This record gives sequence, C-alpha cells and structure tokens, in this order.
Amino acid sequence: MEYLADTVALVRHMSGAGKIGRKAKEILKSADRGDSTIYISIFSMVEIMYLAEIGKISVDFDEIKKRITDSDNYRLIDLNIEIVETGKEIKDLELHDRLIVATAKYLKVPILTSDEEIQKSNSIKSIWR
Repeated sequence: MEYLADTVALVRHMSGAGKIGRKAKEILKSADRGDSTIYISIFSMVEIMYLAEIGKISVDFDEIKKRITDSDNYRLIDLNIEIVETGKEIKDLELHDRLIVATAKYLKVPILTSDEEIQKSNSIKSIWR
C-alpha cells in the first residue's frame, strides 16, 4: 500500500518522540519493513528544516533526510504545477497543509496525519487512530 505522511507523523516516527495513532504507527512500521511505501512532500522537509533551525522540534534534519533518501520505501515528492493546481481546489486549509494534502490527492493516496483540520477536511482520506 501507499500513503503520504504529513510533517508531524514523519517527525514523530523518525525521532521516536511523541505519540502516533495506532493505525498510522502500524503503517509506518510496515514501511520500515519494506511492506508499504510512504511518500513525503518536499514541503514537509522544508517545514522540518525550518522548525529544527528555530528550535521548535528537536531533530537532526540531515539524519531524517539520510534515512529517507537511503530507503526504498520512503520517497520524496517534489512540488510541481499539477500539485499546485490540485491545491487550488482545497479551500479549507492553511497554505502548507493545502500543499501537503494536494500532494496526497495528486498521488491518490491517503494521508497519515494527527492534524484535526486535515482530518475534518473533505479533501482527502486521513488515517491516524
């Protein structure tokens, strides 16, 4: 199966800090075993870099980047015009969330997220608990 992990899901999983919903945790562990594919929006990587720089999260950006790029089951997805156009249709989320959700919609995969605004949105299927 294929999924997109949002920033929080990715950071919590890669750092081992913070709670992850049971279903999301099972999916992320299945990717670690090579049984699932997790897509990651490049915008999530930008968020991780920035939040680590300003001290909002205690993670090593380079370590997370290496784990992702060294894995066959975690795949970075660049922002492209099709994703931006998909984001135009999403009116109920802030910009960064719109682009991350638009990436999942573009890929036609559910999103792993604890974000209540994304979970309430009719824009995409979300998985957490």
